[in-house]
Amino acid sequence: MFVPCDRGGGGSAGSDFKGFTLLMPAVSVGNVGQLAIDLVISTLDMTKVGYFYTDCLVPMVGNNPYATAEENSMELSINAEVYSLPSKKLVVLQIRSPFIKNKYRPFCQTLLSWVKSSKCARIVLLSSSHAYQRDDEQLLGTPLRYLLTPDLEKAVGGLMQELSWKEMEKVAAYPGINDTEKVLHIPGGGITKLLFTESCSKGIQMAVLLKFCSEGDNIPDAFALVSYLNEWLQLIKSESNNSTDSSSQWKIPSSWRLLFGNGLPPALF
Repeated sequence: MFVPCDRGGGGSAGSDFKGFTLLMPAVSVGNVGQLAIDLVISTLDMTKVGYFYTDCLVPMVGNNPYATAEENSMELSINAEVYSLPSKKLVVLQIRSPFIKNKYRPFCQTLLSWVKSSKCARIVLLSSSHAYQRDDEQLLGTPLRYLLTPDLEKAVGGLMQELSWKEMEKVAAYPGINDTEKVLHIPGGGITKLLFTESCSKGIQMAVLLKFCSEGDNIPDAFALVSYLNEWLQLIKSESNNSTDSSSQWKIPSSWRLLFGNGLPPALF
């Protein structure tokens, strides 16, 4: 359930997202979607407009991950917060903790009912999948993939073709036994498959953008995924067509300094 911030002057603007694109991560392998969302919020300097109250996520609280000065560094952040940028008709749900066991479905149902009540135009889910579980076809070309629900396919399918994007391949349901029956398989993708299939059945416009990756230093994966997103939504102006330079356009949040914990204590040496 969405709870708006009580900041005065926000009023209905904090809860009415008619025509907005909802951007959110799946809690998936390498936390790539969450890291990419961090880059979007930080770079676009998005305003926190509320939080998502749910018992489906592990509770957590911490300091402001996007602190820019000492004054705002002591603000508290929780496990699911909502940020908005009306000028781009963009609303972002950032998820910062893992799901509680068997709570995927209730979360998806609550989320999709909020999307309908807030009149969001579409959902874009940033996700990832285990690189080592790709089939032969998925090993070819780019490690980036997309999925569109039928309702969104009608609206933007042609654009994806122009961008030369690769749709997520379906894989054999019973490899080596029956290769004709194909299913959608996203290992390590968390809520990705469930949220996508639920959106298809409910007639909600939704896109999944994902990257095949492995656990480790997933910062390069996050830059690749957010640049992939930017090709479509044009959130920031692309200064260069060279993907190796794309990371310089995104603002790294202050919280990333502790992404891998503290450094080694000098006393060890």
